[in-house]
Amino acid sequence: MKKINSIVLLFSILFISSTTLFAQEQKNSRVIILTDIEADPDDTQSLVRLFLYSNQIDIKGLVATTSCWLTSEVNPESIERVIDAYGKIQSNLIKHEHGYPDAASLLALVKQGLPKYGMTGVGKGMDSEGSDWIIKELEKDDDRPLWISTWGGVNTLAQALYTIRETKSAKDAKNLISKLRVYTISDQDDSGIWIRNNFPDLFYIVSPGDNYGSATWTGINSFVRGLDNTTISNDWITQNIQQNHGPLGAIYPDVAWGVEGDTPAFLSLIPNGLNNSERPEWGGWGGRYELYIPDFSKTKGGSSIVDIAPETRPIWTNAIDNYKHYVHKEYGRNVKSDTTFTGYKETLWRWRDDLQNDFAARLDWSIMPYEEANHPPVPVLSHPEQITVQSGEGFTLDAFNTTDPDGDGFSFLWFNYPEAGSYKKLINVNGAENVYKANFTAPKVDKKETAHFILKVTDKGTPALTRYKRVIVTVLPNN
Repeated sequence: MKKINSIVLLFSILFISSTTLFAQEQKNSRVIILTDIEADPDDTQSLVRLFLYSNQIDIKGLVATTSCWLTSEVNPESIERVIDAYGKIQSNLIKHEHGYPDAASLLALVKQGLPKYGMTGVGKGMDSEGSDWIIKELEKDDDRPLWISTWGGVNTLAQALYTIRETKSAKDAKNLISKLRVYTISDQDDSGIWIRNNFPDLFYIVSPGDNYGSATWTGINSFVRGLDNTTISNDWITQNIQQNHGPLGAIYPDVAWGVEGDTPAFLSLIPNGLNNSERPEWGGWGGRYELYIPDFSKTKGGSSIVDIAPETRPIWTNAIDNYKHYVHKEYGRNVKSDTTFTGYKETLWRWRDDLQNDFAARLDWSIMPYEEANHPPVPVLSHPEQITVQSGEGFTLDAFNTTDPDGDGFSFLWFNYPEAGSYKKLINVNGAENVYKANFTAPKVDKKETAHFILKVTDKGTPALTRYKRVIVTVLPNN
């Protein structure tokens, strides 16, 4: 019996080691930030969070820009101020995870666009330090996509695209532009629609129009009736971010309009087992998006001063989820589903408590020794992340080898994510959904379908931290 146990233990160690090695080989996404910092305190808030993930996101540029809220000035010195605060805690962050860049490296990435609004800053002679920097990064011998995370106006990118089109061959321009991935927080100048009309093949995520209330990204700060909204409250921010969490937390400003409205533009780049930035339709911390041409015929004016313009091409934009919400039970089975919410903001705020707790934990890392802080669990599947089954066949998903680096206990939750796959009907767990092994029955299908299943593992540390695994099940018809 001891011999068998030893073999099982050895197999488990090898399995976990190989899984860890695979995760380490995964390259961080590279990104250039365009920020209208000082138009709203939320840009500074988002920078604080961004730098806490700077070991997991390869920041390649931090460009101060204009927007419809800040039309004639740029403020790179405000970016530098946040980096200075980060520099004071970087040496403690690397006690918890390796790879955090030093402040000097980040300061070298601070650039600026022109202090001009929208298309008045695009055209011949309108190149800037920021637009040149985008082109320089695109021209590097790097096979990774280059994300442009846009928190304000996008005219610095528009100018880079203009210059590429004017100075490169059609073949070279197409190759460079194919590397770009754009996520903009709505349209905050008139160059966004110009980009989409003139570069129809450009990968572009946006909730366009002038009504911010109809944008997926607002799910990060929307008050939701029927949910506990504690983690976006001002008291939670004070206790978990601003006070007694070091100089980076102290620089986090109070909410003026909405907390961290720009953060969704990079959330999908954080490697958490759920996110896949190249597949917006799969959903993740930054929301879920589908590729289509939106219809604005019934849209009313809203909170931005950028005029609505008809889209001439498909874009990645608002998608609807039916979110089955689970809550803790005091007795009996630990979880129960209480309410189902439907909408586009649900694609983001369904993960909101998880991403807020993760943020708070990383600010703990800035001041605490490793032994006193919490670190995320490590979900480990006992099978591949993609499996194939027959129509009507039973199958089991298993995460028995899941671990936690701090030795904390942890909870499991398995659920089907219908909107992420081709099979759109909900596939329920057969039995308890909160154990390490979950049983399902494949639906009866007439053609090949895919179904996404999410494993959510949450530890019992403080704050409670969550990581995920996504299993894609291909269901084949029996004929």
